[in-house]
Amino acid sequence: MKIKELPISERPYEKLETYGAEKLSNAELLAIIIKTGTREKTVVTIAQEILNLQSDKENKNLRFLQDLSIEDFMKIKGIGKVKAIQLKAVCELTKRISRPISNKIKIKNSKDVADLLMPEMRYEKREIAKVLLLNSKNIVLKIIDISLGGANFACIEPKDVLSEALRMQVPKIILVHNHPSGDARPSKSDFTLTERLYEASELIGIDMLDHIVIGDGTYESIFRKD
Repeated sequence: MKIKELPISERPYEKLETYGAEKLSNAELLAIIIKTGTREKTVVTIAQEILNLQSDKENKNLRFLQDLSIEDFMKIKGIGKVKAIQLKAVCELTKRISRPISNKIKIKNSKDVADLLMPEMRYEKREIAKVLLLNSKNIVLKIIDISLGGANFACIEPKDVLSEALRMQVPKIILVHNHPSGDARPSKSDFTLTERLYEASELIGIDMLDHIVIGDGTYESIFRKD
């Protein structure tokens, strides 16, 4: 059954046009992306089945959609490969839309860093690390990926963090990594790494301003500047 075959009061397209996107349910918004249902199920029913894939039924947060693979979407009858790919593309777009678009981002505190990177890093299933390279006025010149670890670790060496900073001759850096568990509290190894990196940076004349851990909607600065 196609959307146009539904009663007018149940058509997500018409509801959005008349009342605005914010008035539609999550299932109705997904239905617009999916477009068509099957002979047995309406497109809204299929959309609701996707939402039912969330393991924590009490949590209404849609972030779980970011973690679904193409194969996960295709487990729903009525979702083929093309629709699954479209859904993955929409999920990726939402992450990218959340990223700041300014090309002159100034870092004043750890919150600025969290606001910049949390929309992307909070959804990562693996532990990754990034380095912000800053000029003397704390303007971000470049953000580099330096590590891609497993579910609970990231293999970070001071030379990996500092090599690009040395090449570009930047005066300041900030290290950021995520905890896939969602708990932003630094581990013992996080503190050990911070101490090693701070000492190495000091030796070559680069100011390490911070090391920030990103969780799911939370963050912690190991330097505790704010």
